[in-house]
Amino acid sequence: MKTKELMKLARLARLRVEAQEIEGLSRDLSAILAFAERLEAADLEGVEPLAHPLDMVQRLRPDEVGEGDARDALQAVAPQTRDGFYVVPKVIE
Repeated sequence: MKTKELMKLARLARLRVEAQEIEGLSRDLSAILAFAERLEAADLEGVEPLAHPLDMVQRLRPDEVGEGDARDALQAVAPQTRDGFYVVPKVIE
């Protein structure tokens, strides 16, 4: 990829590219574009498009309560509580 094209792409993408990064970035972008060309060349005749790579229903865990209400046990060690809330010192006047 030419330096001028690379700098234009970087500007459009709002990326700052330093001079010492140009050669490596150019090589990487050229490799990405070459890979995209290989993908375009794949024969997809008769292949149905997929919305998901696995044509199956995903298993979900049961929606069950795992822990009960432990507020009283947790607040038992708190220095001060009121109406189920922790009381903390005022930090902003």
